[in-house]
Amino acid sequence: MSLQFVHTSSMSERYDAIVVGAGPNGLAAAVEMARHGRSVLVVEGAAEIGGGTRTEELTLPGFLHDVCSAVHPLGAGSPFFRSLPLGRYGLEWIHPDVAMTHPLPDGDVVALHRSLVATAIGLGRDADRYRRHMGALVEHIDDLLAQVLAPLLRVPRHPITLARFGLPAMLPATLLASTYREPRTRALLAGIAAHSVTALNRPLTSAIALLLGAAGHCFGWPIARGGSAAIARALAQYLESLGGRVVTGQTVESLDDLPPADRYLLDVMPTAAARIGGARVTKARSRLTSWKHGPPSFKVDWALDRPIPWTDPLSRRAGTVHVGGTYKQVVVAESAVWKGRDTQQPFVLLSQPTIVDPSRAPAGHHTAWGYCHVPRGFTGDRTAAIEAQIERFAPGFRDTIVARHTMGPADLEAHNPNYVGGDIGGGAFTTRQVVARPRFARDPYRIGEQVYLCSSATPPGAGVHGMSGYWAARSALRAG
Repeated sequence: MSLQFVHTSSMSERYDAIVVGAGPNGLAAAVEMARHGRSVLVVEGAAEIGGGTRTEELTLPGFLHDVCSAVHPLGAGSPFFRSLPLGRYGLEWIHPDVAMTHPLPDGDVVALHRSLVATAIGLGRDADRYRRHMGALVEHIDDLLAQVLAPLLRVPRHPITLARFGLPAMLPATLLASTYREPRTRALLAGIAAHSVTALNRPLTSAIALLLGAAGHCFGWPIARGGSAAIARALAQYLESLGGRVVTGQTVESLDDLPPADRYLLDVMPTAAARIGGARVTKARSRLTSWKHGPPSFKVDWALDRPIPWTDPLSRRAGTVHVGGTYKQVVVAESAVWKGRDTQQPFVLLSQPTIVDPSRAPAGHHTAWGYCHVPRGFTGDRTAAIEAQIERFAPGFRDTIVARHTMGPADLEAHNPNYVGGDIGGGAFTTRQVVARPRFARDPYRIGEQVYLCSSATPPGAGVHGMSGYWAARSALRAG
C-alpha cells in the first residue's frame, strides 16, 4: 500500500518551489504551486509519503490500519480537494450507513446521520431547535467552509453566513449544550466538540461541534477506500501528472540541505520551521519557538475475528463511534486531561472501517481503531482503559480481538515528527493559538524571506483538508 517516489537527479536541480514534508498539507501546497505552472519538489523525511494519512499492516498480515487519521468529514468537504480530480487517481470516499453514533449507558444511543432530518428526529424535544440551528449552516455549507477554512483576517465574502456560525461558535461547548434540553443531544454535541482536544468549557469549542456536525450532514463522515493512504497517494500522483516530483527518505535539518529554490514551503511545526529556516525566518520568530502543544493521544489498533458486538444496533452500522457515556462523563474526562490529570474512564474515539470496506482485512475479519486523549508527558499504557470503555457498550468486545497494536505519545511522535509530544492537533486549542496561528497577521503563512509555513499550525488548523497547504501556496504565488 506504500507509494514511494525516488528521483536520483531531483536533489541537484533548481526549482520554483520546494516543499518540506509530504503530509496532506505539504502535498496540497505542492499541487497548488504546480497547477500554476511552477516547478515543484517535495522532500519527505520518512520512507513513505502521507504524514497523518498513512495505512499500514500494524497488527497482522492482511489487516490494514490507518496509522493516524481515519475519518474525513472535512476531507470530503474540502473546497480545495473538491477542485481536484483525485477520483481519477484512486481516491474514493465510502459512506457508512450511519455517520457516527454515541452509545449511552442505559442501552440507548444517539446518532449523527448524514440526513439532518433523521438526526433531528432522534433528539426528541430538541428536534426543532437542532434542525433550525444546524440547518442554517447546512443550507450555506459552501459559503461557510470557504470562510472558516481560510485565514482569519479576510474581508468576509459571506458575512451573514459567518455571523450565523461565528457568534455561537465562540461559545464553550458546555454553554452551547446547555441550550438543549435532552441529555442525548448534549452528549452528541460534547462528543463532537471533544475533537478539539481541550476542556469543553473553554471558548471556541462549540466551533468544532458546529463545523463537524454541519459537514457531516452535507458530506458525511466518510473513509477512503483501502485506507487513508489513498488520499496522499492521489495527491502525489496528481502532482506528478503536473510535473512535480517527490523524494522520500531525505531528512531536512536546514534549508542548506536543499537545492536552490525561489521559495520554500514547510509542512512542519513552528519550532521545526524556525530551526530549518534559520536566519531566513524573520517574522515572529519568538511566536514560532514558543508554540504550545496540546494534550497527546494514546491509540490502539485491533485485528478482530468478527464485528464489534455493540449492544445497540445503530452502532453496528456506524463508521465512527464516540465511546464516553453521558454528557457529564465526556466533559469530566476531557477536562481532566486538559488539566494534566489522569482518568480511568477516557473518552474514546473509535473507527470501524471494515463494516463498509472489507478490503482492509482478510475475509470474515475486521479492523478497528480507537484513541483517547491523555495528559501532557504521559508515559503509561491506556490499552486496558480504552478496551474497558468499549466493553461497557459492546460486551464481549475483548473476545473478538485477534491482535492489537498500541501507540503512545512517544510512538506517535516517532512516526510523525509533527506530532510533537503525541499532539496530533498541530498545537494546543487555546483562544490565542486559534486566533494567532502561528501569528496574528493578514498573511500568517509567510514567516521569512522566501519561506512559508504550510502545516496544521496555520489556518484553518487540524484536519485532513489540505487548506493550510493551499493557502500557504497562494501566499507564495502572490510573491511572484
